[in-house]
Amino acid sequence: MKRDGRRTRAGRSALTVLTAFGVLAGAALTGAAPASAVPEGGTGRRIAPGVTYREFDITAAAGRTHAHLLTVDLGNPHVRVDLLHPGAVAARATVSRLADTAGAVAGVNGDFFDITETQHPGVEATGATVGPAVAGGRVLKAAVPDGQRFGPALPPGTSTREVLGVGTDRRARLDRLSLTGSVTTPGGRLRLGGLNQYALPQNSVGAFTSRWGGVSRARAVCGTDTDRAAPCGTDAYEVTVRGGRVVASAGRPGSGPIPSGTTVLVGRERGARELRELAVGDPVSVTHGLVAAIAKVPYAFAIGGCPVLRDGTPLSGLDDSTSAVRTVAGLRGGGRQMLLLALDGADDSRTGLTIAEEAATMRGLGASDAFNLDGGGSSEMVTRDKGASGVTVRNHPSGAERPVPNGIGVFSR
Repeated sequence: MKRDGRRTRAGRSALTVLTAFGVLAGAALTGAAPASAVPEGGTGRRIAPGVTYREFDITAAAGRTHAHLLTVDLGNPHVRVDLLHPGAVAARATVSRLADTAGAVAGVNGDFFDITETQHPGVEATGATVGPAVAGGRVLKAAVPDGQRFGPALPPGTSTREVLGVGTDRRARLDRLSLTGSVTTPGGRLRLGGLNQYALPQNSVGAFTSRWGGVSRARAVCGTDTDRAAPCGTDAYEVTVRGGRVVASAGRPGSGPIPSGTTVLVGRERGARELRELAVGDPVSVTHGLVAAIAKVPYAFAIGGCPVLRDGTPLSGLDDSTSAVRTVAGLRGGGRQMLLLALDGADDSRTGLTIAEEAATMRGLGASDAFNLDGGGSSEMVTRDKGASGVTVRNHPSGAERPVPNGIGVFSR
């Protein structure tokens, strides 16, 4: 991996979002930012068939910022996108390492994640993401409760279940993935409240599989549905199921890798009391999956975050005062084309965008829909030059590369 530090001002195309903060704020509130506010200007450099890269300046309320843009043609049969992840839900690696390991030609960082647990002394931060995740058509996890989310406030009417996904029809779309599942026991059927999540809903039972990794499951019973910083619950219980039967139980959530074919059930409050009714040897079956609100085809890839632009209109309530380095994905051409944009974190261009400006920028680039991803020190874009053994970091992350739990990878064959 190498960092391209040879960008010149002459190589940048000037790109203006809107020149006055008051104009932008009004446009964001009314959803009337004109598409011509951000002219596309330039075709970029081809990274691989169906994948181009370019960079440009954006002038926003807080000043000039620098942007890096990948344009991905999902209609090209040689191109696909998929989840970059380190092999476990509760694990992290830099975007460059994730891309190199997976053989991606390009990529950006992904969802917000459990980055710190200062409110819960002695509890390990899991590094797991907020929203649902699907990789290679396999469900990895479901979403934590809204109140347990890391990241900026959600736009009104949205939730942690929001995803950007690509279906088996090779079309990208914004959707909402909800957990469905149950735990069948000798005493009856329990509703499943979580799947490989760092936070479980109150009074629920959640399932952890081998895809979780070896990080402690103690965080799952901390906080409440409305307050991430609330104390950890004291009423918790854990049951291990293998081969369709209970093989072990414990009075608190454990840690360590979960073998393939094994499910660990963690209950809190009422869920803990329900799990205490089970004994070693009892038959137990667990089912789980994600149900889409919109798509009629299965998802090959899905990642969490939050929508900021839908059907060409910015969502109401978008923040128009806090500028930051950001990463955002956009869709155009009926979901046949994906735009991946990451801002630069270099000292001279770290002014960033507000979320409202982010939505206006993507609309100006021709996107009908846009999806906000993790930003700040997590924002990163990488590409791999033809014949290169590793990727190059195209933007300047704010500081060193930050290990992240997932990202969007672009693949070409």
